[in-house]
Amino acid sequence: MSKTDLTRRGLLKTGAVAGAGVALPTIFTAQSAAAFTNEPTGGSVTLGFNVPQTGPYADEGADELRAYELAVEHLNGGGDGGMMNTFSSKALQGNGILGKKVEYVTGDTQTKADAARASAKSMIEKDGAIMITGGSSSGVAVAVQALCQEAGVIFMAGLTHSNDTTGKDRKANGFRHFFNSYMSGAALAPVLANAYGTDRKAYHLTADYNWGYTTEEAVKASTEAMGWETVAAVKTPLTQTDFSSYIAPVLQSGADTLVLNHYGGNMVNSLTNAVQFGLRDKQVNGKDFQIIVPLYSRLMAKGAGANVKGIFGSTNWHWSLQDEGSKAFVKSFGTKYGFPPSQAAHTTYVQALLYADAVERAGSFNPCAVVEALEGFEFDGMGNGPTLYRAEDHQCFKDVLVVKGKENPDSEFDLLEIVEVTPVDQVTYAPDHPQMGGAEASLGSCNPGA
Repeated sequence: MSKTDLTRRGLLKTGAVAGAGVALPTIFTAQSAAAFTNEPTGGSVTLGFNVPQTGPYADEGADELRAYELAVEHLNGGGDGGMMNTFSSKALQGNGILGKKVEYVTGDTQTKADAARASAKSMIEKDGAIMITGGSSSGVAVAVQALCQEAGVIFMAGLTHSNDTTGKDRKANGFRHFFNSYMSGAALAPVLANAYGTDRKAYHLTADYNWGYTTEEAVKASTEAMGWETVAAVKTPLTQTDFSSYIAPVLQSGADTLVLNHYGGNMVNSLTNAVQFGLRDKQVNGKDFQIIVPLYSRLMAKGAGANVKGIFGSTNWHWSLQDEGSKAFVKSFGTKYGFPPSQAAHTTYVQALLYADAVERAGSFNPCAVVEALEGFEFDGMGNGPTLYRAEDHQCFKDVLVVKGKENPDSEFDLLEIVEVTPVDQVTYAPDHPQMGGAEASLGSCNPGA
């Protein structure tokens, strides 16, 4: 079956399932003849790419899907091989995974947990996906990760930044390459102190779901520890498109700093509204008013345009990095699509290769063998420098980038500049950190399914 046919079939099934109702409980049944869920028996293996193709994070989803398709091409021996040439592990040979051709199905998470679970369930039960990956919302990631744990397949999270994903909601079958809210707060606070001082009054606007909550908590904790005061923290619906009514009260609060715990289209709209209200031109408490975006991406910067100039934030990866792995990925992606990849594309491409590599090193698609291969795995050559998949919570630990909107960009892609590469030691925390669920948080046991 062709890749195109598989993709179309996945989309149609996703739509059918979502339309039929998604509130029913998920019940996976054992497959008596198989050693584990969806054990590949033919000459191919199917991966499930579950990304937002509609909704406020659709731009990130589109770039994720481009990266997944590039990863499949490289795994099957096509293209220039990209990061397979720079990856410190040499297990991947460009002949699929364990000699089986890689095929894939896709689904639309719609940036909604119920829709994402429905599409993942369809890919596992009807398409035989051995691994699910993707997502651009932490609410989606937490929901799909729990489903994959129940089903007995591996979940390689895409773009999910909430502490919860590898914190209180961590699962043995789930893994995250992307950084998290705690790391953003730890990386940003020293840079903000140097730029704006230690006497600031901050007002938070926060997306009303688990990513927003943990990002607000992490940034508040880090900035308050250096002397800042939080004067208000207001939640905003994920579906909000006009933030004017939320910006006006900021001007009456006495705050001299606005922290936008928003992502994707939400951030583009809230920042645009804040600039339209003239916040960046005001002085409060004898200081120039400042805006901060804790989680940045190139796609968001493009959407917000000139409004991002001079605004600090953090990011997992940026196409301007000059390590060999990043250069190889930017070259492959740019050759295929005509523009540089986003951080969403980078993390999903890396996750696909890390899964395939783990299967090769384990010599098995059995999810428990994959878990064992990934836990404590140290690697390099994939951007961000040396990286560890920590065994205790399945979180990757690596350097974190602090970026700022560029004042004089050279192109529509040259919108962010790296102002600091924060060493991994500065963003590392204990597995039982209170922001990560404390001592109660546990991976549980690996589930092979059948």
